Amino acid sequence: MEAEDTRGAVPALVAEPRLAQRLREYLEGEQILDVRYRLQKMPGGCVALPVLGEKLTEQHLRVLRNSGTAEGPCRLTRLQDPVPSKAAGVRTPAQKLCHELRRLVVGSGESWSEELERDVPRSWQRHGDLILLSEDNFSAALWEKLGPVLWETVASALGAQRVARRGRVSPGGMRFPSVTLLLGQDGWVEHMDNGIRYMFDVTKCMFSPGNITEKLRVASLPCSGEVLVDLYAGIGYFTLPYLVHAAAAFAHACEWNCHALEALRRNLALNGVQDRCRIHPGDNRQLELRDVADRVNLGLIPSSEEGWPVACRVLKKDTGGVLHIHHNVEALPAAAHQQPAVSRDEQRLTEEAGSVGREDRERERQSPKDTENCRKETRVARVRPEWQRWAEATAMRIRGLLEELHGQPWRTSILHIEAVKSYAPHVHHVVLDLECRPTCPA
Repeated sequence: MEAEDTRGAVPALVAEPRLAQRLREYLEGEQILDVRYRLQKMPGGCVALPVLGEKLTEQHLRVLRNSGTAEGPCRLTRLQDPVPSKAAGVRTPAQKLCHELRRLVVGSGESWSEELERDVPRSWQRHGDLILLSEDNFSAALWEKLGPVLWETVASALGAQRVARRGRVSPGGMRFPSVTLLLGQDGWVEHMDNGIRYMFDVTKCMFSPGNITEKLRVASLPCSGEVLVDLYAGIGYFTLPYLVHAAAAFAHACEWNCHALEALRRNLALNGVQDRCRIHPGDNRQLELRDVADRVNLGLIPSSEEGWPVACRVLKKDTGGVLHIHHNVEALPAAAHQQPAVSRDEQRLTEEAGSVGREDRERERQSPKDTENCRKETRVARVRPEWQRWAEATAMRIRGLLEELHGQPWRTSILHIEAVKSYAPHVHHVVLDLECRPTCPA
């Protein structure tokens, strides 16, 4: 018998037309029928039923012969050009990727397994024609054996031209991403958020789509006529929303990663705001700016604490301003039977939060149409106690830094605490909006 080219082919059982329906029912019951493909007529009038080759066993063939469904030896074949079923035509991108990878593996003479299927990504980041995969996928040894054709298959299945895979973020203040370009010549991509264009090299710069809610919030802040200092500008994640949408008059953008600086310069020009921003390369702790800012953004996690003294120095000494302080706050669940000790200040804050909630509900009953202010105030009641304690401690620290710097009393007021995202189990990325104003000595 002449050998067939079986690369990429789909296994099938061949039956006489009068037996095809019985065979189909049996294969469906045993979950062996490959529903991704249609039944196919063969030369001579027989019908080929696509099957999942790795699930078809000799026991199945024996049952078919004994039941008379397969008269004589049950003939297996391979369909070189199987026709996708209607159900296959509505596959999700993840399903399509898994399907194509399965074909690649089987066509390479290897066996598909549940381990391989678990190793296939279910989600990814897309930046134009580049797919950025997680570090948690394609860890099995077989993938490396397949070579470049693996990444060509991934790109084709997902409608992309380039593929990269993310690794662990390198430690240290620079926070270089560990990203490997697997297919393509360079890692430069363009990403659009809220009408703002960001260009960056995924192999050299960080980009967190999880911060989109905070970028939208920043874009809605009333910053007309204000001067902003962004102490951790990166590629312009927050600098650009302040300039493009929040109408800040001018921005000072501080960044020490040379790759991020290159992207930042491109992005300022790309969005037409380069004339309203001055870039300060290098360590912001050495920043020479003083007394210029109405607003300071400290967008560094897990903590921006090293930038707090700098933020105090750049705030306008006569009028003060607002600090937006990012931080990762841990909130471990307490045992149900444990009641943590509560200070008088914490008890007062809790009572005030509860009072705000009650007052909001009462106002909402009295004036159902006017609910926006109620919603804003009731956010206080939803702030977790750990966030509130961190915010109170931070406000006290900032006040002390300002008073030491200027030699006069200052007032710090918590305007808002925003939860950006869950960073890890029981750890939340939050932003404190802290108003800082000088006060006249009593």
